[in-house]
Amino acid sequence: MISPGFDNLLRKQPSRREIVVNGRFQLQKLTGVQRYAHEIVSRLSEKLDVITPTSTGGVTGHLWEQSVLPWLSKGRLLWSPNASGPLLYARQVVTFHDIFPIEHPEWYSDAYAQWYGLVMRRLALQAVHLIAVSTFTKSRIVEKLGRDADDITVVANGCHVRGRASDEKIRGARHALALPSPRYILMLSSQEKRKNTETMLKAWSSLQAVLSDDIWLVLAGPKADTNIYGQQATASDLPRVFYTGYVPDEHLAGLYSGASLFVFPSLAEGFGLPLLEAMACGVRCIASNTSSLPEVGGDAVLYVDPLAPHQFVEAVKFSLAKDCSVPFVPSLQQSERFTWDVAADKTLQVLHASLGATAKQEKLGRSMQRSNLL
Repeated sequence: MISPGFDNLLRKQPSRREIVVNGRFQLQKLTGVQRYAHEIVSRLSEKLDVITPTSTGGVTGHLWEQSVLPWLSKGRLLWSPNASGPLLYARQVVTFHDIFPIEHPEWYSDAYAQWYGLVMRRLALQAVHLIAVSTFTKSRIVEKLGRDADDITVVANGCHVRGRASDEKIRGARHALALPSPRYILMLSSQEKRKNTETMLKAWSSLQAVLSDDIWLVLAGPKADTNIYGQQATASDLPRVFYTGYVPDEHLAGLYSGASLFVFPSLAEGFGLPLLEAMACGVRCIASNTSSLPEVGGDAVLYVDPLAPHQFVEAVKFSLAKDCSVPFVPSLQQSERFTWDVAADKTLQVLHASLGATAKQEKLGRSMQRSNLL
C-alpha cells in the first residue's frame, strides 16, 4: 500500500506527455531558428514536455543531445525544432530550416560543416517525419538528401511583429541604438558571409555619393560566431554606415518601422524571417531573387540579383523616390499570410500524425513477431 504522503507527491508531478521537445534552443541567443522554436513551443506548452539542458556550449551541448536527451525522452515522440537531434533516436520529428552546411560548407567553420553535415544527412533519412520551413527547403531535402516528398510537411514561419510601430517606439529604438539619423536604409542579419553584406556595401559606395546627406545605411545584427562561421572579412570603411550590433527584441519593431527602406541581399535563405518582419512593419523591401525569398515576399518585394551591386543601386533609388513615410500596404498584406498561430497548429497536426504512425508501426512489428513465433 502506498503511503498517503508518497501518494500526494506522485499526484503533484507533472504529467508525462507523449510528445517531448528538444529544448536546447532555450539556452541559446534568440536569433532566427531559436525564434521559431520559442514561438511555436510557447503556443503548445500545455501539450508538450520540453526537455532543457543545463548548458548548450560546445561539446557539452552535443553530448547532452546525443546521450541525455534520448534517455529522458524514454520512447516518446521527440520533436527537434532546429535540425539537430540524437542520431540514435528513431522516434523523432525534425524541423529543417535549410541544409546549407551540406550545400555550402564554405560558409561555415570546418568543424561545424562536418558535424552538421553528418547530423542533417542522418536525421533526414531516419526521422519519422520532417518539417521544412519553406517549399524551397523541402525541395533541397528531397534533391540532396533523398527523403521522399510525402515525408516532409511545409510549415512556414510566422511573425511576432505586426503593424507599424508607434512614433514613440520608433524614437525609442532610435535613441536606444544611437542611430545617427532618422532617415536610414536598414539591413538586419548576423554579419556572416551568406548574408552578403559585401554586395550592399559595394552598392552603398555609389549610393552615398548621390543620396541626401542625412540618409545612412544601418547594418543591424550581431557579429558572426567564429565557432560556427569561421573568420569573417571586416567591412569597408565607407561614409554614413552605422553598425548597431545585436538588437534587443523590444526595439525590433521600432527599428524596422523607422526605416525608409529594408534591404536583404542574402545569397540564400531557408525562409528569411527578417524580410517578413520588415514587411509586417509596412516597410518597402528589396531582396535577393534567390532561394525562399520570393516565396516569402510574394509580389510586395522588389527582387534583384544578389551578386549585382548595380541592381541594388537602381532598386534603392527607385524605391526612395516613393513616399517611404507611410506604411506600404502590399507589404502589410503579404505579411498577414504568415502567423505563428497557424504554424503552431500545423506543427501539432504533424506531431499527432507522426505519433499515430509510430504507434501503428510498433503494433505491426509486434504482430509480425508473434506470427514468427507461431
